Amino acid sequence: MTDVTARGRLPGKPVAIVDIGSNSVRLVAYESRSRAPTPTFNEKALCGLGRGVATTGLLPEDAVAKALAALQRFRVLCDTMQIEDVSAIATAAVRDAANGPAFLKLAEQAVQCDIQLLSGQQEARYSALGVASSIHAADGLVGDLGGGSLELVEVKSGKAGQGLTLPIGGLSLVDLSERSPKKAAKIVRDTLSSVKLLQKLPGRSFYAVGGTWRALARLHMRQRQYPMNVMHNYVIPTKDALDFARLVERVEAEALLSIEAVSSARRPLLAYGAAVMEEIIRQASPKEVIISVLGVREGMLFSQLSPEVQAEDPLIASAREFNQLRSRAPKHAEELFAWTGALIESSHLEENDDDRRLRHAACLLSDISWRAHPDYRGTQAYDLVVNAAFIGVDHPSRAYLALAAAYRHLSNEDFVTPQSRSLVTARQLDRARILGAAMRVAYNISAAMPGVLPRAPMLCAKGQAVLTLPRDLSPLSSERLQSRMRQFTRLVGVEPAIRATG
Repeated sequence: MTDVTARGRLPGKPVAIVDIGSNSVRLVAYESRSRAPTPTFNEKALCGLGRGVATTGLLPEDAVAKALAALQRFRVLCDTMQIEDVSAIATAAVRDAANGPAFLKLAEQAVQCDIQLLSGQQEARYSALGVASSIHAADGLVGDLGGGSLELVEVKSGKAGQGLTLPIGGLSLVDLSERSPKKAAKIVRDTLSSVKLLQKLPGRSFYAVGGTWRALARLHMRQRQYPMNVMHNYVIPTKDALDFARLVERVEAEALLSIEAVSSARRPLLAYGAAVMEEIIRQASPKEVIISVLGVREGMLFSQLSPEVQAEDPLIASAREFNQLRSRAPKHAEELFAWTGALIESSHLEENDDDRRLRHAACLLSDISWRAHPDYRGTQAYDLVVNAAFIGVDHPSRAYLALAAAYRHLSNEDFVTPQSRSLVTARQLDRARILGAAMRVAYNISAAMPGVLPRAPMLCAKGQAVLTLPRDLSPLSSERLQSRMRQFTRLVGVEPAIRATG
């Protein structure tokens, strides 16, 4: 486990990636090159480099000027943030344009670093790695829709298969269809009809990557008043996704409900992104559509990690970083994980590998809101966890972790809204309450400091939950501790008992 620096930052040098896409040019800076990279700065410029490439074969002059200006600005920003490790990539528009090589020379001068021109295969592979490294047990097909192309590649067991690239990105479809969504739909249908990869998708998940599909998902979330703001790992059932795609194709963008959630620059491409989505669903019958915010850039970072770091669980890595940065004593969280593990093993509560993984994360997140006023620690813990930039966790599990973090501070139900309940199962809600109540006992005797919990186990036996305190800790047996014991035992159906030893 790493230590926190004096200024409350994790060690490791910051890294930045400049992504020159067909629609946007983007700079993303990350805290470090790690298993769960946290963005510290994110800026894009919608330059439209791919506009017209499908018909003219050239990058537009005005788009080139915008892109070069953005790259110069990104260099200044990297210098300001003192980021020395800057990588740059370019994708379909630059790859396909006749004046792409000339642009690359100017672009490298502007951003002052080498630019890697990705092949379609490389782009597909990085997109798939971005998904596989950030979505737990990803299994299905990744589709990365950019301005110039669509990349498709299979993912299974955390591995990316062979991918392919197709010239049906949003901007390409605008040009090839002469701005007709109906013609674009036919182009997409004809292009995808011979794609054998789609035959592997029925009954599995389709992972949608790319700005246009994220915009569609944001619109979908707003229209349904979805109770979470996090986009990554947002799941849309297949039938709902198909109906929504057809609606977006049919209706003028400005007439769509909640269209203000989508930037005006993105709106003209919505119908074309919807046409691609509809045809993939129609031809391949996935069981669901899952939105991935992570793609090419994060896949590239992941590919640069050692095999040992790649094998780490990204959720635990993210939670551990939160623990390091925000907890009073980070070592205590690992002791809490062991302490609750022994308690659950001694009880009638069943725990599978996924339950254990989430309990580990919950313990790591159990003390992240201690600086807040005591009256608000629970609600702040919930908000921090439910909105955190975690990866490797789906929305129901994220909501479970947020509830457990809140129950660690609160015994009442006032903070549990119908919206937050709607994301979790009855079992998850019950487990969050039980784990939170157990942690309230643990923190009462440990004061969030390491070295106490290994000496004071709480185990279930013969209808009791017995907390054993060594003689030097026996004065901790207060009315407050007994009250917290009763709160816990009511949830698991046993009687509380506190025993001193030695």
